[in-house]
Amino acid sequence: MKYTEIINRDKGELQKLLKEKKLHLFELRLRLRTMQLKNPNELRAVRKEIARINTALVAKG
Repeated sequence: MKYTEIINRDKGELQKLLKEKKLHLFELRLRLRTMQLKNPNELRAVRKEIARINTALVAKG
């Protein structure tokens, strides 16, 4: 998801999306520990999405 798509959402949606992404990151880390994760690059992508969402939240104030 691009930053331009994220910045157009309201603050409530962003917080909900952030919560979902953090839960997804937790699940990916759990799968990584149990050797069930096929593509470890997913972790990096989800972390970057979380950073983009946090940046948008700070910009919204």
